[in-house]
Amino acid sequence: MAGRYVLEVAANSVASALAAQEGGAGRVELCTGLELGGLTPSAGLVAMVRERLHIPLYVLVRPRAGDFLYSDVECEMMQRDIDTCAALGCDGVVIGVLDADGRVDSERCKPLVRAAGGMGVTFHRAFDLTADPEQALEDVIALGCERVLTSGARASAMDGAPLIRRLVERSDGCIAVMPGAGVTPQNIAALAQATGATELHASAKRQLPSGMRHQRPELHDMEGGEIRSDVEQVRALVAALNA
Repeated sequence: MAGRYVLEVAANSVASALAAQEGGAGRVELCTGLELGGLTPSAGLVAMVRERLHIPLYVLVRPRAGDFLYSDVECEMMQRDIDTCAALGCDGVVIGVLDADGRVDSERCKPLVRAAGGMGVTFHRAFDLTADPEQALEDVIALGCERVLTSGARASAMDGAPLIRRLVERSDGCIAVMPGAGVTPQNIAALAQATGATELHASAKRQLPSGMRHQRPELHDMEGGEIRSDVEQVRALVAALNA
């Protein structure tokens, strides 16, 4: 991606990842269950996307929806998923574990970072649920993560822009602070300016109409079309950011 900014797109399928790449994204975060905040994709999906992308591929490692207070079994599952990502040649993984008091659970995160080995590590929006974001930033830096994804602990990154800017300034170049949540072509340039961030995150998604001719109206919640990253939205985000 040209210019001083990097746009990361959260992609939930092979088609979404290819749309992100075609639209000019600088990196893909691959996941499933976008409507749940993102979940770990299958090994088959990761492998197929890795074969087709020439831009960096990071994989979300999140074993379930809900909070980020994980059991030993869930942490072992995440380590195994990270091993799979490494074996498939991914560029990085996206992780995050908290303790019950809203602190970064460094003891549970350290084995995940070690498992990543030579891959990059992003700390995901579990960060936004921490009790003290500025201390959490120091903890994430100490783990060796290269970036943190955050909405500034608000529902949207624009609402959280003041905190994000403080985090960018506090990071002092030790880690990238990447705004995400509610990022659109209409607000991405203002968000970059307000926060001072040079990496930004968006899903650029739209719902496609269903191709089903046979439908059952009483089960409409199971009949919606696919949610997919849209190449034109990605292009618009890139254009607005680099204008």
